[in-house]
Amino acid sequence: MTLKQLEAFYWAAKLGTLTIAAQRLHVTQSSLSKRIAELEAFLGEPLFDKSAKRASLTSAGEILLVKAQQILELASDVRAGRLGDEELAGTCHFGVSELSATTWFPGFVNRLHEDHPNLVPKPQVGLGRNLERLVERGELDFAVIAGVASSEAVASRVIAEVEFAWMLSPARMRAMRRRRARPIAGHPVISSTADSSLHLAVGGWAASARIDVGQTISCNSLTATVGMTVAGVGISCLPRRYVATLVRRKLLVAVGEAARPLTLPYSFIWRRDDSRRLVAEMRQRVLDQADFGTPNVLWA
Repeated sequence: MTLKQLEAFYWAAKLGTLTIAAQRLHVTQSSLSKRIAELEAFLGEPLFDKSAKRASLTSAGEILLVKAQQILELASDVRAGRLGDEELAGTCHFGVSELSATTWFPGFVNRLHEDHPNLVPKPQVGLGRNLERLVERGELDFAVIAGVASSEAVASRVIAEVEFAWMLSPARMRAMRRRRARPIAGHPVISSTADSSLHLAVGGWAASARIDVGQTISCNSLTATVGMTVAGVGISCLPRRYVATLVRRKLLVAVGEAARPLTLPYSFIWRRDDSRRLVAEMRQRVLDQADFGTPNVLWA
């Protein structure tokens, strides 16, 4: 029995698919299947019940899954060369939104390199609902998203509350006042698509405030949304502290009279059945270090 065989079995069992497990371990699906077959031959009994359409664990597989996790975590400590201490090793796959990527994330990664030099971070920047799907499928160890998880298989912990406000350029504000137009109504709204938790939150907020959103411009880049808003293309709902520098420079104006600000939670999400020390430590680190008020370095 080898660690590679245990890794193949563990991830195939956790992720429920050989294809994704093989991708995670950077091996071919045939190599992964061979390792599992060798492990079953060594133990003398099957680990997966292949009679159903979707393979499930046998009773022997259920028992081995618990022990395999313990063995793999111990092996990670041994590889780090500091048995029993806090250092982590291996690869950590995780997802963040663009707001995270352009605020606290660079400092988080730098600190991670200092404290755990043998841990290789593999970040992915994307929209909340898509990142949640990847966490549920096991392709990501965790993610930090706007909102909370919607799947029962995924656990959430709120790490911050971020206040958003409607913003527009001073020129568009002056034109709005000359026409005595209602705030927001009548302006093109620059908004993310339905895979974004912010899109859903803004839609619900506008409905509760009885604001009719007319023309929309779809944009899934926060930086591009800010740029278009500064250029006067339309109006957008932006993180208030994130763009505070642009407001002070009079490149953006907050529409304070439109309605109450929108406060959106940001959450650390992970698979509910994933009890690895890696996930627990990353969760605590994000809780300690995530600061969504850090300005974008492009305009700090």
